[in-house]
Amino acid sequence: QVQLVESGGGSVQPGGSLRLACGASGSFFSVVDMGWYRQAPEKQRELVALITRAGNAHYADPVKGRFTISRDNAKNMVYLQMDSLKPEDTAVYYCNAGVRITYKLGSQDYWGQGTQVTVSS
Repeated sequence: QVQLVESGGGSVQPGGSLRLACGASGSFFSVVDMGWYRQAPEKQRELVALITRAGNAHYADPVKGRFTISRDNAKNMVYLQMDSLKPEDTAVYYCNAGVRITYKLGSQDYWGQGTQVTVSS
């Protein structure tokens, strides 16, 4: 059983910062790619950023230059530093991880429960 637990959401004024964290726990062989998605009301879930196990990061255009994704492979953690936040960043943010349960199996997708980020004056 694999669990992803997020923390760090909250409310902030425009221009402020928040840092999200997500940890993978349970019994598994390795965590491959990790990432963050978000879903605003009445909108589809969209990719925010992802990072490979080797540390290569990719960002959605709306967050480039403002958000930074990082990970700690030893702790199976992924982080999202969000700076210069805008009202349009308001959404529920979900952690995603590709996890190999055993060395014989390919990667399977797991999701966290989501954490609310609200940017408002």
